[in-house]
Amino acid sequence: MITVIFRTVILYFFLTLGVRLMGKRQIGDMQPNELVITFLISEIATVPLQDPTQPIMFGVMAIFILVVLEITVSVLAMKFRKVRKLMSGKSVIVIKDGEIDRAALKKVRMTLLDLIELLRQQKVFDISTVAFAVVEVNGDLSILLKAPYETVTLKDLKIKSEKTVLPLPVIIDGKIEEDSLEALDMTKSELDKILKQNKTSLERVFLMTADKDKNYDITEMREGV
Repeated sequence: MITVIFRTVILYFFLTLGVRLMGKRQIGDMQPNELVITFLISEIATVPLQDPTQPIMFGVMAIFILVVLEITVSVLAMKFRKVRKLMSGKSVIVIKDGEIDRAALKKVRMTLLDLIELLRQQKVFDISTVAFAVVEVNGDLSILLKAPYETVTLKDLKIKSEKTVLPLPVIIDGKIEEDSLEALDMTKSELDKILKQNKTSLERVFLMTADKDKNYDITEMREGV
């Protein structure tokens, strides 16, 4: 029993390290080669766990080789276009100038119903409003609407707006987030002053967000929770 726990812990930390080295991506955002490596790693990791007679170093070494291989391929893909095209493929335009390209749909093995479903996921329910649609290498669909159907922006309306600032969590569940305070150039004394102005205390704050313009929002904990 202790051996199983020990082997599981080792593989857990090694797999976590391997995934971190390969970069942060969700399954749906992975390139084909990244998806293959992920599946292989998960399969290899189960072998030492299911068969205690297998040396754990065999699994660790195989995972290490796959991680190194993935990093190497990624570096080569960044430097050489042919490698990137070979390993990841390329994007395919399935709607061009408002016209559906049936040959392109066949190339990506997609039916018209598949295309319509992907458009609905992008909140586009009328295919006639689409000027361009591109199937990316990870299977996602990128679209560009025809000019009359594009979303109007403040720039289009010639309305001036204040600069965009990023609010950060400075208090979570009654605890100060030191990294956020440092990023916002906010001192603890300034934070205490804001809390006093709002007649609350650190222990009563469930969530507080703030930005560099000193705009903030405070949500207190509910009683009995």
